[in-house]
Amino acid sequence: MKKVLCCLLALMFVMTGCKASESDSEELYNTILKNNNIGIVKEPPAADYSFINPGILTELPKPKQYLGIDLRSSDLTRLDLRSSLDDLLYSTFDSKTKWPFKMPAEFNSEAVMELGKNPGLNVKKLHKDGFTGKGVGLAIIDQALLVDHIEYKDQLKMYVEFHCRDNEAQMHGPGVASIAVGKTVGVAPDADLYYIAETHSSYNESGQLENDFYYRAQAIDRIVEVNKLLPKDRKIRVISISVGFNSKEKGYEEVMKSIANAEQEGIYTVYVGSDDFWGLGREPLLSADEITSYTKGVAWRNCDAPDNILLIPMDSRCTASPTGDTDYVFYRSGGMSWSVPYVAGLYAVACQANPNITPELFWQEALKTSDTLLDNEEIEIGKIVNPVKLIENISKLQ
Repeated sequence: MKKVLCCLLALMFVMTGCKASESDSEELYNTILKNNNIGIVKEPPAADYSFINPGILTELPKPKQYLGIDLRSSDLTRLDLRSSLDDLLYSTFDSKTKWPFKMPAEFNSEAVMELGKNPGLNVKKLHKDGFTGKGVGLAIIDQALLVDHIEYKDQLKMYVEFHCRDNEAQMHGPGVASIAVGKTVGVAPDADLYYIAETHSSYNESGQLENDFYYRAQAIDRIVEVNKLLPKDRKIRVISISVGFNSKEKGYEEVMKSIANAEQEGIYTVYVGSDDFWGLGREPLLSADEITSYTKGVAWRNCDAPDNILLIPMDSRCTASPTGDTDYVFYRSGGMSWSVPYVAGLYAVACQANPNITPELFWQEALKTSDTLLDNEEIEIGKIVNPVKLIENISKLQ
């Protein structure tokens, strides 16, 4: 039990613990347009990640726990990487990474990114059959968003900042938005996106990061109010929040109350720990559509999944990048932050397939239609979601 708890904490903190940059400005509220009009209130500038590995590198950086080798926006042109295949297969990089001429024949960064864009498990088949989340509203509360990214700019109906200290687009926002509703990356590429950027953490006097979920609770309440302005056939049905809520942290009771109130309004909130799901790993060179490509997530590779846990794609995803409107970034490890918007997107598709679906029925059918995932030694890892079977079953429910 203790081992499982440690693995769950690792899953939560791989990506959920990223802190937003803080601005000296006291203007923390950029809200809905006047007269209850909904729109894009602010357009945060793109991020510049050249600071990660400044200058021209003379050697590969050291790997970081869970995240691997961070090569985002880095210049590797002077390196000889022909014998560094294993390092490259455990790296994070983006469209601005400059590669050397001397590379392993087996590694193609563009191919890795294309494989990572696929939401996987034959979700694209659902899209071809018309199950895209069309007509369903999906809300996200996260860090500042690069609002004009090609993955989701056409789906974005609202972007507001509420108690947000970010002074530029952050890595988290474009990632979760594209996994949920991205044109090529997303599970529900035709869902309407409503986005609130909010900062819930800050450093205390001791230099420790503290969460206060009071403002996140208010952001959820705001989404409920926005939903009341929407036509009946375009309602928000799900909120994606890539963070876990600890009962010992400030604002816990408030955020739980807001989640319950949203549920009363027909809005399901997916967050880290909201339901019994964990995230999966995938080798970067293997197809995301094949079940055999999946394995334990990087963050819990030394653990066993508890019974009745549904396994969701998580690692080796290529998402929208905050560095430019057409930029992408490949994350070798995602953490639960990347599984939450996947579930939210799948729920949006389920709402399109059957507007009467509830979270309880969704999870009941998700487990019923899941497949058994085995490792290389034919030992069961757990139950992996089968999106095609799930949506087929849900569409037939009365």
